[in-house]
Amino acid sequence: MGTTGMPARTETRGAVELTAAMLLSGTIGVFVVESGASPFTVVFYRCVFGALFLGLYCLVRGFLKNHGLTPRKLALAALGGVFIVFNWAFLFEAYGRTSISVATVVYHTQPFFVVLLGALFFKDRVTKQKGAWLLVAFLGLVLVAGVSVSDLSGDGAYLVGLGYALLAALFYGLSTIITKRVTGVRPHLVALVQVLVGIPLLLPFTRLGQSTHLGTGWAWLAGLGFLHTGVMYALMYSAYQKLPTPKIAVLAFVYPAAALLTDWAVYGHHITWAQALGIPLIVAASLGTNLGWRPVRREGGRKGRGGPERSSDQAGACSGASSRISRFAWSMNSRSSRESRRPPRHASCV
Repeated sequence: MGTTGMPARTETRGAVELTAAMLLSGTIGVFVVESGASPFTVVFYRCVFGALFLGLYCLVRGFLKNHGLTPRKLALAALGGVFIVFNWAFLFEAYGRTSISVATVVYHTQPFFVVLLGALFFKDRVTKQKGAWLLVAFLGLVLVAGVSVSDLSGDGAYLVGLGYALLAALFYGLSTIITKRVTGVRPHLVALVQVLVGIPLLLPFTRLGQSTHLGTGWAWLAGLGFLHTGVMYALMYSAYQKLPTPKIAVLAFVYPAAALLTDWAVYGHHITWAQALGIPLIVAASLGTNLGWRPVRREGGRKGRGGPERSSDQAGACSGASSRISRFAWSMNSRSSRESRRPPRHASCV
């Protein structure tokens, strides 16, 4: 009883930690908007405050000893950091031009960019199942975008905002495929490297003169660094070690749900019926891609026909799904030997 009770309690704790992390992630948009700073300025200070928290956290936990960072791994982590900080900046730009709700849902097309980038750079096979889910996601994206004639004839701010959200998703995908090659290094250290890279990288784009007039905006910026970059990441990485992949994939969608709710509660932004139809399509397509679901039953998959082919297809889908991993969580040494051979998928976070 004690043997089975402990894993159950551990998994429950992991679910609570990941849910808390996703709820925190869903409030990022409010912190960005309320800070009153420009998107690049927001990201700059998020990196500054985040580096302070993560640096202290790593020091206290003893992660700086035997860190496992080689020059090659450090370079890869830094390159991933370039993409991740610009990913934040583009997403924050999208908030102001569309809404927190629309930008967040469009941003959740990230898994499909990872699939496409993997096929482009690493010749990963895009199966028929993945292709079908990509089409489902595209349909959902069209519905969520909700582009009207007025958007086309106006100043184009809404379309630009959608473009920023898609660009953020693309940069997240680039960061993922680069950072997953940083093996044997604790994810907290990889995150620390990335926010440290962001400080000098974003300095030329930061409006430092604006900082003197932020007033209470400083509290929101500090919150982004300490809560959404420090506490949130610590909760995520702890949860990843305790949860199976299906639970991680499902709990990831607490984030967009929380973002939709906070956008409505704080700013009164509502989504249309068409957008409401598009959201479950993107959710289903993302889960299907991550978990290797079949969108349709193939004729050859019936009993007595095409048995070996179906098994091969399923293995291919599961193998392909394993490529959508966390930027960091897969490198944890504390996972079992089986899990270390097949890195877990991630819960999308900003």
